Amino acid sequence: MSMESALEPSTAAGTHGGPEAVIALTGVRRDYGERPVVSDVSIELAAGQTLAVLGPNGAGKTTVLRILATLLRPSAGGVTVLGARLPSEAWKARGRIGYLGHQPLLYRELTVRENLGFNARLHGIERPEARIEELLGRAGLARRGGELVRNLSAGMLQRAAICRALLHEPELLLLDEPRSHLDPAAGVIVDELLGPERGRSRVIVTHAVEAGLVEADQVLLLRADGIVAHAGPVAALSPGDARAVYGGAVR
Repeated sequence: MSMESALEPSTAAGTHGGPEAVIALTGVRRDYGERPVVSDVSIELAAGQTLAVLGPNGAGKTTVLRILATLLRPSAGGVTVLGARLPSEAWKARGRIGYLGHQPLLYRELTVRENLGFNARLHGIERPEARIEELLGRAGLARRGGELVRNLSAGMLQRAAICRALLHEPELLLLDEPRSHLDPAAGVIVDELLGPERGRSRVIVTHAVEAGLVEADQVLLLRADGIVAHAGPVAALSPGDARAVYGGAVR
């Protein structure tokens, strides 16, 4: 397959808005002022699949993730997440999403356990103690659960934020650079926590091209100007063609 054909915008294989589509984006554009950050994004993700969102800095990857998380409104186009049309039905999807962004969304003056307990109450989880201890243990934070968040290292803070995102056992994980601030050992722990278990669906924003392609069923590759270079099955995109977009070789 030539680079030109591999990088032509394509429509994701799947349901075209059918009931099994966990995510459906159709012609989505987001503007900041008069400048479009992402343009004409169309892709679908079926239940249990993983979507990797790739592209150089400033390409709009986080913007797409925040739209899916109901934190940003699209300027144009249609968005459906877990059967809810956004933004009008965002309330139907929010409690079923686990979101990990650039900020940990944890209170600095509370302990890790207190933060998780607070989030459990927000999600209406009864008797969350066992779930909290399970996650702390799996994240390697069992001995740090009583630590104030402000005293955590960047890597421990990232793992605590991942525990928060997983606490309510969401159907859809939206993950922005989940391996940030992690050493190799902690990265292995996080990979196990965030893996495709129990059929949950995932959207992962990452700069790691090869790792992202290995994890993905579908790929959204954005150019530096927010234009879609590829949107569709991972099998239709080679690592070399993806890297070319990062390097500016494809215009």
